[in-house]
Amino acid sequence: AVNPGRSLFLLYALKSSPRLGLLYLYLFDYTDTFLPFIHTICPLQEDSSGEDIVTKLLDLKEPTWKQWREFLVKYSFLPYQLIAEFAWDWLEVHYWTSRFLIINAMLLSVLELFSFWRIWSRSELKTVPQRMWSHFWKVSTQGLFVAMFWPLIPQFVCNCLFYWALYFNPIINIDLVVKELRRLETQVL
Repeated sequence: AVNPGRSLFLLYALKSSPRLGLLYLYLFDYTDTFLPFIHTICPLQEDSSGEDIVTKLLDLKEPTWKQWREFLVKYSFLPYQLIAEFAWDWLEVHYWTSRFLIINAMLLSVLELFSFWRIWSRSELKTVPQRMWSHFWKVSTQGLFVAMFWPLIPQFVCNCLFYWALYFNPIINIDLVVKELRRLETQVL
C-alpha cells in the first residue's frame, strides 16, 4: 500500500526474471529494499542479546562477506528460494500471502528446472547467451513501457494486476508444471 509501483514491479520482475529483479534492487534500491532483503534471507550469526527484530531492521549494516557468499550462491542457482525464504519470515504477519508466495516460488523453481533440462536435452546450450540477451531486452522494454505510462494507469488497474500476479499466478504455474510433466512423460514413451 505504501509503494504500489514498487510492489507491482517486484512481483512481476521476480516472477519473470528474478536475477534481473534482484540486480535492479541492488543497483537502484539498495538501502530501502535490498539491505533488508539480504539481512532477512542471510542473517548475521551474531549474539543478539536483547535486540529485537525491529531494531535490527532499522540499523542495517553492510553485508559481511559470508552473507554475500551465501546470497550469491542462492542468487545464481536458486533465485526463487530467496523469495521463498523472505516470505517464510513474514508468515506471522501475512499468513496466506506468504503461503502463496512460497508455493509460487517452488513452482517457478520447478519450471526453471524444466527449462534448463529442455535446453540441455536438446543440445541448445549454444543458444543460451542469445536467449538471455533477448530476454533482457524484452524485460527492459516492458519495464520502460510501464515506467513511461505509470502515471496514467488508474490505481484500480494496478491493484487488479498486483492481486492477479499474487494470487492467480500460482494456479497458472501449477497448470504449466503439469503440462511440462506430461510433455516429459510423452517424450519418454
